[in-house]
Amino acid sequence: MSEPLKIAYSPCPNDTFVFDAWAHGRVPGAPALDVTFADIDVTNGMAQRGEFDVLKVSYAVLPWVLDEYALLPCGGALGRGCGPLVLTREAGEGPASLAGKTVAVPSERSTAYLLFRLWAAAEVPGGVGEVVVLPFHEIMPAVRDGKVDAGLVIHEARFTYGEYGLHCLADMGEHWENTTGLPIPLGAVIAKRSLGAERLRELAEAARTSVRMAWDDPEASRPYVLEHAQEMDPKVTDQHIGLYVNEFTAGLGEDGYAAVRGLLTRAAAEGLVPPLGPDALAFV
Repeated sequence: MSEPLKIAYSPCPNDTFVFDAWAHGRVPGAPALDVTFADIDVTNGMAQRGEFDVLKVSYAVLPWVLDEYALLPCGGALGRGCGPLVLTREAGEGPASLAGKTVAVPSERSTAYLLFRLWAAAEVPGGVGEVVVLPFHEIMPAVRDGKVDAGLVIHEARFTYGEYGLHCLADMGEHWENTTGLPIPLGAVIAKRSLGAERLRELAEAARTSVRMAWDDPEASRPYVLEHAQEMDPKVTDQHIGLYVNEFTAGLGEDGYAAVRGLLTRAAAEGLVPPLGPDALAFV
């Protein structure tokens, strides 16, 4: 019996929902998993160091890791109406109000950051001022308390920022969709190329089956999801899953691949990431 594959993904509800069946041995014929939970900024670093067999990472980190890892065509997070938000204390401010201001972001190797920089280049005259990296859970309190002028937030913060008395200055996903017509690429599942083409195809099929099993019986995944949801309200948990687990999770498809290539091509043109090779995103 072969050793379990070492996999790392976040404790966020969309990831635990997607991987529940596979992680608990309910996907027929799928390889066993040895699961580590880590925030996506941590898994991005793991990928850059070549750690773990399978990882859930930000699409933004792909240009640095695709020599060693292959992008699986399923299991990730893309969508519409689910992009990062820029939050401020004051209501009614426009993008120009951020010129020269300090903005907190959760990572500089994240899709959220790339979307933010592409938006700011188009909408903020002269650009923003200092960008500071803060842990995700510290960003909204920092904006509320005046430690930074604005904050870039992701995931469930879409549903909870009002509790901090904050206001949405701009929706990065809305800007992306309006300018490209494409879904928003957020998180990717990657696996080591050294596993070989046959094993990579097995992993992709296991991820796709795990997603479909979660859809077929959502209650089966609920204990796993809630166990790792970090005291998130169950209603917010359901909203989170509904937003980030969709048809692109089961298969990237033409629009999904176009979105990923579009994001990374635009980011490379702005000098934010290295350029991708023509076949970098190709699966085996």
